[in-house]
Amino acid sequence: MKHSGIKILFLSILFSSNSCGVYNFSGADIGTATTFQVNFFQNYADQNPGSTIQPGLGRDFTLALQDLINNLTSLSLTGSNGDLLYEGEIVEYRVTPMTATADQRTAQNRLTMSVNVRFFNKTKEDADFERRFSFFHDFDAAASLTAVQAAAHEEIFERITQDIFNASLGNW
Repeated sequence: MKHSGIKILFLSILFSSNSCGVYNFSGADIGTATTFQVNFFQNYADQNPGSTIQPGLGRDFTLALQDLINNLTSLSLTGSNGDLLYEGEIVEYRVTPMTATADQRTAQNRLTMSVNVRFFNKTKEDADFERRFSFFHDFDAAASLTAVQAAAHEEIFERITQDIFNASLGNW
């Protein structure tokens, strides 16, 4: 009786450790891809009425997407010929008033950012897509954009990059 309990425990450990090699916690389906490439996301937001150009935004967003994919997969980042290719442009970056006070003053503003993404998978071409991703950050109208920008970018980048990741590699 004692030996059968040990055998069951051993087999349970063996099977559970074996399955961990196949499953990853990010849910990424990288298939046979081994490398990925993220081209620079040019900032064309000023071509959208009401949007503005934020210096360094393209660089910061490109790095945020690279970091997320790097951290959630075993893929290697490459500068060219990646099995997976992400490219696109920032097409919207605007602040709009959202709520007003009783005396018709703005109480809350919303910073919205939208990115057009093209994804190409050389190992699975039916996974290719072009899609727009967007998210926002609300902040008190008394605060300047400069004062809330770091937190706003962190929240917006996190959401948009996660949405891009899920659309391209999510296996839900």
